[in-house]
Amino acid sequence: MEIAGGKFLTFLLGNEEYGIPIHKIKEIIGIMDITSIPRTPDFIKGVINLRGKIIPVMDLRLKFGLGGKEYNQRTCIIVVDIDYNGTRKLMGIVVDTVSEVVNIQGSEIEIPPRYGGSVDMSFLTGMGKVKGKVILLLDIEKILDSEEQAQLIELK
Repeated sequence: MEIAGGKFLTFLLGNEEYGIPIHKIKEIIGIMDITSIPRTPDFIKGVINLRGKIIPVMDLRLKFGLGGKEYNQRTCIIVVDIDYNGTRKLMGIVVDTVSEVVNIQGSEIEIPPRYGGSVDMSFLTGMGKVKGKVILLLDIEKILDSEEQAQLIELK
């Protein structure tokens, strides 16, 4: 089965490169003041005011269990458009640095390996092969489970 290819925005978390379909990206902004919200999971950093819109923000490093990293001038917030129960919502994700937009053909994407019931990899749509390296392709709407999505969206 061939996975649909297309354009992906690629970014780094640690040494790994990830990609999100470009049609899910609204904009990329530099790191800015994030207002923290008490009693939320560590990976939910809080909310930002982006031109009058309150947008919830999560740190993808923390969500993936990669450990925290001090934000610097290369740290970015990718504002993505997600479908939450049939409603479009904006959400920010903090990444180490944005790389580039790449076009990956469907023939260059493989299905992610399955590691049994104990490892949830449903948030990966595939593994793209680009310039001799592997890019982990994310389904941004499956990174959070339904409870986490509800909690993040309620921050608005």
